[in-house]
Amino acid sequence: MKKTFKSEKIACSNCSNMIKASLEDTFGEIEVNLDTNPKEVTVEINNDEQEKNFKKEMKELGFEIIED
Repeated sequence: MKKTFKSEKIACSNCSNMIKASLEDTFGEIEVNLDTNPKEVTVEINNDEQEKNFKKEMKELGFEIIED
């Protein structure tokens, strides 16, 4: 299931490229929408454990996910 997460720390295409380069091997295709505020990251998430890992990896990159 595709899931969209929000992060205020993503600023530009360089941030987007870093997220994709760092995480696509683990999580598959990642879409980053730079036209929204906060920025949106969409990724295929199959279970709670994978979602937890994705949020952890994003935080380690410096892009903490905003919880609704």
